[in-house]
Amino acid sequence: MNYEEKLKKAGFTLSVNTVPNIRPFESAVQAGNLVFVSGHAARVNGELIHKGIVGGNVTVQQAQEASRAALINCLKSVKELIGDLDKIVRFVNIKGYVASTPEFTEQPQVMNAVSDLVNQVFGEAGKHSRVAVGAASLPGGTSVEVELIVEVK
Repeated sequence: MNYEEKLKKAGFTLSVNTVPNIRPFESAVQAGNLVFVSGHAARVNGELIHKGIVGGNVTVQQAQEASRAALINCLKSVKELIGDLDKIVRFVNIKGYVASTPEFTEQPQVMNAVSDLVNQVFGEAGKHSRVAVGAASLPGGTSVEVELIVEVK
């Protein structure tokens, strides 16, 4: 079973991005055998989900759902760049930014949803280093932003 089939089995699909890039940067770039994926927000069908601040109007469970959506968007960018997720050799690093109140300290719990999904779908190749940090706010009001570095063949 390939990685996309495993993602589908886990309840996620990668749709093709039909919107042209109008930003002054790329969603993902490759340098040698590494792909650096820009921060992606928690969008589903182009709309932000669970906008706001975790520990305020967004629960940990909602932020976990948002973090998985952001991961899927990162994976879409990887696929658009390299053509096939099965070219992923390993996840090198995952960074998660969580818009949260100053008192909120469970950013790692939010990002565990991403780590768990990566480990479930990618197995040994999913073992990664990670950062989970809080932020006062994130672009567009998204509650979570995720970025990746993956090694490819």
